[in-house]
Amino acid sequence: MSTEPDSMEAEFDTVATWTAEVVAGLDLADRIPAACRGSGSPGALHWLLEHLEPEPGQTFFDCGAGVGGPAAFAARETGARPLLTDPEPGACRAARALFGLPALQAASELPIATGVIVAGWSLGVLCTVTDQPAYLAELRRVLRPGARFGLIVYCATHPGELRLKPPEGNNFPTVEHLDDLLHGASLRVRTSGWTDHFAAFPDGWEDVMSSVQDELERRHGKDARWRTAEEQSDRMGSLLAAGELRGRMLVVEPE
Repeated sequence: MSTEPDSMEAEFDTVATWTAEVVAGLDLADRIPAACRGSGSPGALHWLLEHLEPEPGQTFFDCGAGVGGPAAFAARETGARPLLTDPEPGACRAARALFGLPALQAASELPIATGVIVAGWSLGVLCTVTDQPAYLAELRRVLRPGARFGLIVYCATHPGELRLKPPEGNNFPTVEHLDDLLHGASLRVRTSGWTDHFAAFPDGWEDVMSSVQDELERRHGKDARWRTAEEQSDRMGSLLAAGELRGRMLVVEPE
């Protein structure tokens, strides 16, 4: 029997819990950038929100929300009321503790009624899902006619096997395959862009993320689960730096 930590659990559950413990001591303005690590730059999040146009008080659904940083960002910028789901219990606990957000533990089968969501997003989640058509079909199910939904999907830039080793448990579609998946789920692309056009982080964000990273390393650097999660992150960074992956931002609507 293998004693190696499960890579997905280490990255999205254990480290989420550890992150919440570190971030809890920060004020709200610093908690958001600390909890957005790996979920997109503020420029990319602003771009999505400008096209999604959530209204104050409106439910804003974040599917695969992690520890809640992007959802808290959306609430601060627009006044929308986030509703979160994530498959990992540690991430759900972290989102509740850090931001007081309603977070339901759920994987691809969403505990949400059909046709009730008018705005929301799912950031960097699709590539971690085993059954991507089923995941997109479930997102389509919960969207109201006329709804807008944002996605960040990391896409392979060429067909076939990646030259560098990918993170465990990830499957990156090409842009063409992603378009086929969306069409199969009856989701129409309203507009799209690339995350590398919004790669810059404000200095304040960089400082907070670096300090949290350093503190996590100090507390847990010798733990095999931390090393596993860092290896996952390093593989992702290498693929992006080598141009084997690009982050595609999309706003879709039900057909």
